[in-house]
Amino acid sequence: MPDTPKVTLYTRKGCCLCDDAKQVLELARRKARFDLDEVDIERQPDLEKLYSAEVPVIAINGNKAFKYRVSVDEFLKKLAARG
Repeated sequence: MPDTPKVTLYTRKGCCLCDDAKQVLELARRKARFDLDEVDIERQPDLEKLYSAEVPVIAINGNKAFKYRVSVDEFLKKLAARG
């Protein structure tokens, strides 16, 4: 059985697009299996510096796959390709 993909959602408080991205990922979990880790960039200065102007950012297996907006279909296609 292949390894379960690891998806990381980089977010911050008060970010409406982050809430939208989280909802997309929750819907995608109904169709595909993956581990999800949500990271608040404001708790890690290096990540805040890196992603401050781009949140939400979605990474698949450590590779940046999306920023700002994503659809369930786009996410599932990229997930199938493993990032």
